[in-house]
Amino acid sequence: MSNQKQQLGATHSSFARQLLDTFRYRLAHADALPQLAILGTISGLLAGLIAIAFRLAIEVPLGILLPDGSESFEALPLWWRFGLPVGGFLLIALAFHFYESADRATGVRHVINRLHQHQAHLPLKNAVVQFLGGVAAVISGGPLGREGPAVHLGAAGASLLGQRMQLPNNSLRTLVGCGVAAAIAASFNTPLAGVVFAMEVVLVEYTIAGFTPVILAAVSGAVMSRLVFGSDPAFAVPPVNMGSLLEMPFFVLCGLLLGLLSSAMLYLFRRTSRFSGKPVWLKFLVAGLITGALAVVFPQIQGIGYDTVEQALLGQLGMGLLLGIVAAKLIASTIAAALDMPGGIIGPTFVIGACMGSALGIVGSQFNPENAASPGFYAFLGMGAMMAAVLNAPLAALIAVLELTYNPNILLPSMLVIIIANITARLTTGLPGIFYIGLDINRYSSPVFQTLSRAGVTSLMVSQLAHHGREITWAMAKESLEQKPDWIVIEDVGADKYILRPADLARYLENQDKSLWEQDHPIDLTEIPAEERWRLFPVHERATLQEAMLLMRQENGNAVYIRRANPLPGREVAGVVTRMDIDNYYQ
Repeated sequence: MSNQKQQLGATHSSFARQLLDTFRYRLAHADALPQLAILGTISGLLAGLIAIAFRLAIEVPLGILLPDGSESFEALPLWWRFGLPVGGFLLIALAFHFYESADRATGVRHVINRLHQHQAHLPLKNAVVQFLGGVAAVISGGPLGREGPAVHLGAAGASLLGQRMQLPNNSLRTLVGCGVAAAIAASFNTPLAGVVFAMEVVLVEYTIAGFTPVILAAVSGAVMSRLVFGSDPAFAVPPVNMGSLLEMPFFVLCGLLLGLLSSAMLYLFRRTSRFSGKPVWLKFLVAGLITGALAVVFPQIQGIGYDTVEQALLGQLGMGLLLGIVAAKLIASTIAAALDMPGGIIGPTFVIGACMGSALGIVGSQFNPENAASPGFYAFLGMGAMMAAVLNAPLAALIAVLELTYNPNILLPSMLVIIIANITARLTTGLPGIFYIGLDINRYSSPVFQTLSRAGVTSLMVSQLAHHGREITWAMAKESLEQKPDWIVIEDVGADKYILRPADLARYLENQDKSLWEQDHPIDLTEIPAEERWRLFPVHERATLQEAMLLMRQENGNAVYIRRANPLPGREVAGVVTRMDIDNYYQ
């Protein structure tokens, strides 16, 4: 009975492995929609749970430590406002000292770098650093937000899930996009903005195969967040309506001013990021001193700042305080982000944009008091414009404003202000967006790069092969040709592997003396004349076509091979992909 149970268990285990292998094989294809839809939903749920845990890890301690709730840094004494970020940042630096520089990389920039240069393999160690460091940075009164860390954590959770399942690298790219979308959806309760942000900023592509799982992930993440925090938007939203079409020229001016403000933020980030190679204690000390000094006068810059956004939306802040918060938040958050503090820059763009927009609304109301829109209306315009211009994500910003207000009347002015701000920032700085400063954006957005990254090598490999050592007999050669293989693989144990066209072998046999057939004279497959005999270079079965092409370029080769899982001696090659195959695929 025991043997029967063991045999049954072994059968079930073997069947499960076959199903998983089939699942992996299908995912190597660019059109594996059903499989990606399943993974998108699962990764969205996982990313949503991680984002919820990260948010609670910040709100619960702050709710206990601060006198009036989790956003009331203003209620702290002056010396606490200064000392908290200085001491907290130094403690984070002390903890970071025990990690290698590569392990301390966090945030959206880290996700983009790993996605495009490391085949979407996000390490667990960086995610742990992001979680603990991000929580500590916000609790310490830092000026950065929680959305960037949530994006990193959501993407890492999805990537680690795919790595655990040993999925092909092309599907890991989609999973990272799913994690990003779910994290944004869970953070702001804006699922559609999460989708567009993932496609526009991180993946840098729009495809049907990519949209479907990312949408499912965003929905899953938003549902998880609403189950815990409710369905209310991230901010208290007042009624917002455009006062009159006469305001349109002023909207143009607002777009220009917000674009210039975004340019200042981008310039400051680029110049400060030159010091990112300095010792971590020095960088964090400088960030803490700047934050603490500014927080003495403007404590609203500390923490996530959603309470400040709500006050700006409701018109509860005066002109002087609004402009002071704009300047202080811009300086503190940009410098902290450029010096590699483990926080996010998305939230600060909302705070800066809301305050600047509200200030512009106050100015606009002086020209036309009867028909002017409310300061809250302009605050939303400012939020969208700053997000669009700083992140270079105009569509994501527009969708975010729409989802936060649930008011289509804001679409027309938002489109105008966002596009003008985005164009102004691009023309004045020439920078591609804060996440891509210092990165090769042209390489990532190349159509060939995108196309080859969507498919795995197993989707294109040729597996109809004849395997031989270097020397074979005439009888073996004839038998191989009768099988009509696509390639003849030449592989000896411990030697380089080659492929040979069967047509070249057939041509050689036809041109030889027939008497050699009877003598069974050996044939050296590496010496016979051949138009196509190429050395093979190994790639992992989870590699993308992009990885295969890069390897062939590096080695000046024309073909790669996929290794069998449990190869026999002289039978390692499971499939072959040539440069010609890849060229035909993307052309």
